[in-house]
Amino acid sequence: MNARRASTKAPPPTTYREALREALREALRDERVFLMGEDVGRYGGCFGVSLGLLEEFGPDRIRDTPLSESAFVGAGIGAALGGMRPVVEIMTVNFSLLALDQILNNAATLLHMSGGQLNVPVVIRMTTGAGRQLGAQHSHSLEGWYAHIPGIRVLAPATLDDARHMLAAALADPDPVLIFEHGSLYNAAGILDPTIEAVDLDSAAVRRSGKDVSVITYGGSLPKAMAAADEAATAPDSGAVEERTAQRGR
Repeated sequence: MNARRASTKAPPPTTYREALREALREALRDERVFLMGEDVGRYGGCFGVSLGLLEEFGPDRIRDTPLSESAFVGAGIGAALGGMRPVVEIMTVNFSLLALDQILNNAATLLHMSGGQLNVPVVIRMTTGAGRQLGAQHSHSLEGWYAHIPGIRVLAPATLDDARHMLAAALADPDPVLIFEHGSLYNAAGILDPTIEAVDLDSAAVRRSGKDVSVITYGGSLPKAMAAADEAATAPDSGAVEERTAQRGR
């Protein structure tokens, strides 16, 4: 019998948006997981991330909510306390301010206030960042605020692989996780690395090694930093220019 040849076909290109959707699709195989938020069902999400999931998983798993962030974030916290693994979508980061009491005073503190008895394994996704020709109130970057709050973990997927794999790690965390998706990245296209099956949430990722300068960034700024590094790598040797200038000055 002839041995079947391993496929050498390259993986198809995808987008950041589609990678997020595939992450949700994979997560929803766990019956404890459900998605809830404004327009996540019939409309497919304000940014199209959940498009088609309602038809695939049904209204019990993809739940459109009333326009009340405090109410549906609170419902997500309650579901998490009850043993579910809710993924709550807040349309844009500014709307999370309407649920600040739920996030700060309930999700982030219940573990400590209960003496370690009550974990809150809720994941809250939201769009962040400016540069999308939206109003000022939809252009905030508040992840820095949330990063200073004890009791929650803050994630900012910056690459296709981050978008594809961070959700699984977030859902496995027993504590609240906030995921900030930069709006300028949804249309970013590329190829997922087929060798990556999980991402490390505890250590910084070194995207490019070097010896001259350290650039530390996250989220929507990563593509700009990588482009700047590529440009700098192809620029003339600045050291040689400085040496020639010094010799002329003698």
